[in-house]
Amino acid sequence: MSFPEAVEVVDSHTEGEPTRVILAGWPQPSGETMAARRQALLSTQDHLRRAVVCEPRGHDAMVGALLTPPVATGSAAGVIFFDNAGAIGMCGHGLIGVVRTLEFLGRLSPGRVRLDTPVGSVGAELHPDGVVTVENVPAVCHALDVSLEVPGLGPVTGDIAWGGNWFFLTRLPEPALELRFVNRLVDATARIKSALAAAGIRGANGAEIDHVVLFGPPTRDDADSRNFVLCPGLAYDRSPCGTGTSAKMAALAARGSLAPGQPWRQQGITGGLFTGWLEQRGGDLVPFIRGRAFVTGRATLFFEPRDPLRGGFTVAP
Repeated sequence: MSFPEAVEVVDSHTEGEPTRVILAGWPQPSGETMAARRQALLSTQDHLRRAVVCEPRGHDAMVGALLTPPVATGSAAGVIFFDNAGAIGMCGHGLIGVVRTLEFLGRLSPGRVRLDTPVGSVGAELHPDGVVTVENVPAVCHALDVSLEVPGLGPVTGDIAWGGNWFFLTRLPEPALELRFVNRLVDATARIKSALAAAGIRGANGAEIDHVVLFGPPTRDDADSRNFVLCPGLAYDRSPCGTGTSAKMAALAARGSLAPGQPWRQQGITGGLFTGWLEQRGGDLVPFIRGRAFVTGRATLFFEPRDPLRGGFTVAP
């Protein structure tokens, strides 16, 4: 495995969830499509993924974003998102972080932009006040009221939906969705994720359901719901989760509880808020997510050959 001498990054957080945008030093993955580039990253550059976002340079909640040349006409750039477990198809909070980072670097002014991801091209609008609205890929509700037996929890019923990633959306009577119960929340959602795999419950075309979301009442007056999101590497999302909010809105629409254009205000576990809505385009439901990101730092990451931990490590169970 070869490592570059240094990688230049800009860090931000979107309603609490970090994004690390790679600016230079990372060789571009091969491929004519974003899906092919994602696969090339996993096949030949996975050691760089771990080294950049995992400890000791990052941590289990860190999400990386590698910028690439665009593949679609009219797009400004491509982006591959990755975390402590692998590469992600799409990341709503991460896209908001990328847009704010490009603004910070002077590469983007308020207005609309399109970016290519492994699951399709998405839109974003940078507003003059720094708020970003993401136009996601179409969201789909795959199944409602799916029940399974979860060891240690008993019967659990939830919905399966796609919002750029696959989600199981449910509620539990306890614990409350509060940061002081985060260890119990991680344990409960990890049990659900394992039970889904053991039961062979999957998304469309056999896709793994690698995110689990718990919903409950909000603690702020301007929110409709609060959530707790378990990500694939068993870290929890500090933000309300853009792709998860997209999936939730698709499930609400399938139940007749959310009309096109009707806002859904999703509070995250750390208190941040995303505002979302759906737009009907033919047979597709296109989710929009609006939120804030803040640049927190700019750094050069080094990879000393003598460092026994230069390839990174994770403490996630």
